[in-house]
Amino acid sequence: MLAVVVALGAGALLLTVERQIGYYAREASDGMLRAESSVLAAEYADLGLSGLTDAIARHRGSDADPPYRYLLTDKTGHRLSGDLPLQAARIGQASVTVPEDFDGTRHVERLATRVTQLPDGLLLVVATDSFDVQQLRHRLGRFTIWSGIAIAAFALIGGYLVGRVFLRRLATVNRSIDRIIDGDSAERLPMIGFGPEFDDLTRNLNRMLERKDAAMEALRQVSTDIAHDLRTPLTRLHQRLERLQASGAGDPDSIDAAVEQTNGLLATFEALLRIGSIEGGVGRRRFAPVDLSELLDRIHAAYLPVVEDSGQTFIAHHAAGVTVIGDPDLLAQLFTNLIENAIVHTPPGTHIVSRLHIVGAEAVAEICDNGPGIPFDEREKVFRRFYRRDASRNTEGAGLGLALVAAIAALHQADCTIPDGAMGLCVRLTFHRSSAIDQVTDAPKHHDLP
Repeated sequence: MLAVVVALGAGALLLTVERQIGYYAREASDGMLRAESSVLAAEYADLGLSGLTDAIARHRGSDADPPYRYLLTDKTGHRLSGDLPLQAARIGQASVTVPEDFDGTRHVERLATRVTQLPDGLLLVVATDSFDVQQLRHRLGRFTIWSGIAIAAFALIGGYLVGRVFLRRLATVNRSIDRIIDGDSAERLPMIGFGPEFDDLTRNLNRMLERKDAAMEALRQVSTDIAHDLRTPLTRLHQRLERLQASGAGDPDSIDAAVEQTNGLLATFEALLRIGSIEGGVGRRRFAPVDLSELLDRIHAAYLPVVEDSGQTFIAHHAAGVTVIGDPDLLAQLFTNLIENAIVHTPPGTHIVSRLHIVGAEAVAEICDNGPGIPFDEREKVFRRFYRRDASRNTEGAGLGLALVAAIAALHQADCTIPDGAMGLCVRLTFHRSSAIDQVTDAPKHHDLP
C-alpha cells in the first residue's frame, strides 16, 4: 500500500511537470508565431502586397528546413505566396499536416499554425514545426511512466527490507515472550528500536511484567509460607499419633481416624506446594521427549487391578509411537489424577476408558467414564482449587486433583477441556504441534478386561 501511494504521488508529480512543460512549449511556439505574424502584418501595412510577398520570400530563405512556413491567400482563396496547403487558411485552425520527403521516404508532418486576417480580405498563415514540442512531450510521458515504475519498485524493495528488519526484531520480542510464558520470570522484552513510541511501549510492558512478577511472587510466597508453616505442626502431630498407634495406648479407632485425617491434610498441603511450583514454571526445566503411548500403557497396567477391585471396568485404546515434549513425572501425575478421580466419583459397573490418538499433527489423550458426569455450568469450575460439587463433598479429597491436572496441562501448553456431548465425564488433553513430535499412527493397542 505504501508503494502504491508513493507511486501514485510520484506519478501525479511527474504528470504535472509534463503537462506544465508541454503547456510552456505550446505557449512559446504560439508566441513565436504571433511575433512573426505581427512583423509580416507590419510589412504589409508599410509596403503593401508586394512588400509582404517579398518579406515572405526573404523570411522563407533558401534553407531546406526553414524555421517558418507561410501561406498568403486573397479574398477568393487563391494562393498569392507561400508553400503551405490551402486547407491551412481557415480561421481558428491551430495545426496542419503536410507531406514531407525525408531521406527518400515520405511522411506526414504536423505544423503549428497561426492565421491572421489582413485588410482587403487577405489571409496570412504562419506555421512552424511542432516536432520538437511533440518529441519533448513524448519523452516526458515515457519518463513519467518509467519513473513511476522505478519509484514503486524502490518503495517495494525499501519497504520489504525495512519490514524484514522490523520483523526480525519483533521475532526477538516474541522469543522473549515465549520464555516468559515458559516460566522465566527474569526475562524482559528487548527494545525494538523503531522509534520512541515502540521503545516507550516496551518499557511500559517491562514495568508491567515487573509489577506482575512482584505481586505473583508475594502471593506465591505467602501461600508457600502458609503451607510450610502448617505442614510442620501437622507432621509432628502425625508422628505422635503414629507412635500412639504403635504403642497401643488410647482408643485405636480414634487414633486411626486421626492418622487418616492428618494424612489427608498433609496430602492437601503437598498438592498446594506442587501446584505453586508448577505454575511458577519450574517443571519445564526437566522437559524432554516422552513416549506418551508407553507412559499410558504403564499407567493402565498399574491401575487395572485397582479399578477391577472397585467393581469398574478399565479399557485402553492407545495409538503407538506418540511422543510429546514434557516432564514424564508430571504427565504421569496428570493421568493418574484423572483415573483416580474417575474411580472415586463413579459407581461400580462404570466403564473407564483411556484413549490416545492423533488428530492432524496433534496428540489427543482422553480419560472418560460413563458415570454421573458434571453439569454443563460446572465444567469450568471443576478445574479451580478447592472446588467440590455438593454430590462429591461426602467423598475423600480437597478439590485439588483436577486443579493440579489443569496446572500440569498449562505447563505443557496443552488444552485441557471437557468436550460437549460426552456421556459421564471426559477430560481431553490436546498437545499442540510445538509439544507433539514424531507422531506415528500405528494401529491402536487395545487393553480390555476379559
